[in-house]
Amino acid sequence: MTTHSTVSASLVTAPPITKKTTQWSLADIEALFQLPFIDLVWQAQSVHRAHFDPNGIQLSTLLSVKTGGCPEDCGYCPQSLRHPTAVAEQALMPVEDVIAAAQAAKAAGASRFCMGAAWRSPKDRDLDKVLDMVIAVRSLGLETCATLGMLKPHQAERLKAAGLDYYNHNLDSSREFYGDIIHTREFQDRLDTLDAVRDSGMKVCCGGIIGMGETRRMRAGLLWELAQLDPAPESVPINLLVQVEGTPLHGTEALDPLEFVRTIACARILMPTSRVRLSAGRESFSDELQTLCFMAGANSIFYGERLLTTGNPEVDRDQRLFQRLGLHAE
Repeated sequence: MTTHSTVSASLVTAPPITKKTTQWSLADIEALFQLPFIDLVWQAQSVHRAHFDPNGIQLSTLLSVKTGGCPEDCGYCPQSLRHPTAVAEQALMPVEDVIAAAQAAKAAGASRFCMGAAWRSPKDRDLDKVLDMVIAVRSLGLETCATLGMLKPHQAERLKAAGLDYYNHNLDSSREFYGDIIHTREFQDRLDTLDAVRDSGMKVCCGGIIGMGETRRMRAGLLWELAQLDPAPESVPINLLVQVEGTPLHGTEALDPLEFVRTIACARILMPTSRVRLSAGRESFSDELQTLCFMAGANSIFYGERLLTTGNPEVDRDQRLFQRLGLHAE
């Protein structure tokens, strides 16, 4: 008679950690998702330990430097002018205010500072002001990141020349599901921006959002798309939908928390050298859920009390959890 442990071992179909990401098929990733939970987390932790300090967490802080008024219709986003939310439009922040926020983030332990602006794509005159922010923040000794919407190649080159380390541009969802969430830009538009970023020499920060009503196959499809990027993104933020009243996705059925952990684990196995970041939605996570995510290979968080327009766990709560788990900032 076959024992349960034997059956579990036979289901562990993931390739060895030396396998190149381009060799993964969608069927491979779906098989990962279907593994027994403990087997999947064990495998992800094994991959994680082969490439990272298992107790180190990279801390990033995200500041909205220009809020609201975005012409896009992303179904999850309260900053869209098409959705009746409580988010008020705010102009681009003065450089001095951004510097003060970056100084506070560094004092709290963050090593990377990300600046987000609610644009479809920046105009060159707006980019001039962002370049000043990048130069100033980098002078504080922080890594810099920006998310400004779609970029043209010459804009990516200007950001690189100013010293921007990372550019964030998420795929958001699988190609299959994308058209159900966003209608004002194409999936290929996102890939084109990522190509411009990569060609400029900047590092790529690219992930997605889960819990938007997608199927597990669609979650696997998102990870497949991310793993096909060559090279894989250096940072992979995995967001859980934050449901904001007035957005089309408000009222979506909540995702099983263990399915979120499964997604983290699969991302770690597929992209073994990437930072996998817990991003939006973390405010709703229990300490126990965050711990499972760290065990599954998450090794970066957005740190601070706000993420653009939504809440985030308080710094003190994060520090207490790190102390309880024996984790340290990197």
